[in-house]
Amino acid sequence: MPVVPLKQIVDRAFSARYGVAAINVVNDLTLEAVLAAAVEQRSPVIVQTSVKTVRAIGIDLLFAMWQQLTAGIEVPVSLHLDHCPDRAVISDCLRKGWNSVLFDGSTLPVAENQRQTIEVVSEARSYGANVEGEIEAITGVEDDIGSDEEAKRESLPVALEFIRVTGIDVFAPAIGNAHGVYHTEPHLDAQRVSDIVAAQPIPIALHGGTGMTDAQFTDLIARGCAKVNISTALKVTYMKANLAFLRGAEERDSWDPPSLFSATRTAVKDMAADHMRRFGSIGRAW
Repeated sequence: MPVVPLKQIVDRAFSARYGVAAINVVNDLTLEAVLAAAVEQRSPVIVQTSVKTVRAIGIDLLFAMWQQLTAGIEVPVSLHLDHCPDRAVISDCLRKGWNSVLFDGSTLPVAENQRQTIEVVSEARSYGANVEGEIEAITGVEDDIGSDEEAKRESLPVALEFIRVTGIDVFAPAIGNAHGVYHTEPHLDAQRVSDIVAAQPIPIALHGGTGMTDAQFTDLIARGCAKVNISTALKVTYMKANLAFLRGAEERDSWDPPSLFSATRTAVKDMAADHMRRFGSIGRAW
């Protein structure tokens, strides 16, 4: 199964009402581990890269890693640029081969966000790529983008007009979700997802998925959340696995980097597989 457009993955998930994990990777190890989990679980997966990761690794090297690790892959996978307010970075990634992008114009007035999103959709279409859009900032800072202050939610007619006029493929509404770590169970406006989907059947992206309960995932996916973003869980898993191994290495006075990499890879792969199970995407490869 070759790399496929994001729309193929999310449209199937939306129709059958399961969720696809959209996991933000940070390096080659996490990329390989997430893809390995997808293959083992026969699950589609969306690999996400933040602007920060693109800049830290370099667009050429990062895309070369993606090409190498997905060569001959047997499950549907897609490469997505997450939360990008920088049009130049969007253009660079589309030109290189990313097959979907999220233009984050959520800090702009809706009319200006809409105008620029239309342009991004037109540009993406010229590369055969897809676009996710949003009109409200999701609470919380992720990879240096965002704010801890909750943004005002726009009315349903405003959201529907944005979806209709821009021609986006996926929509990410604010429903009380947040990036980062939830300190208590989040109170989510699930009805807003149902209202949007009832009026405009479009796959919904659920941001801030790390820390939500299984019951919340099940409910929101049944309402139309076909793309479920997981970023913080990977970062926490990756860093805690490294920390635990290094503490043990210090106690043993045994320093073996390949063993560190193996332990961390296993932890990340297990985390990814667990989310695929929770979202109902296991065995959904085609």
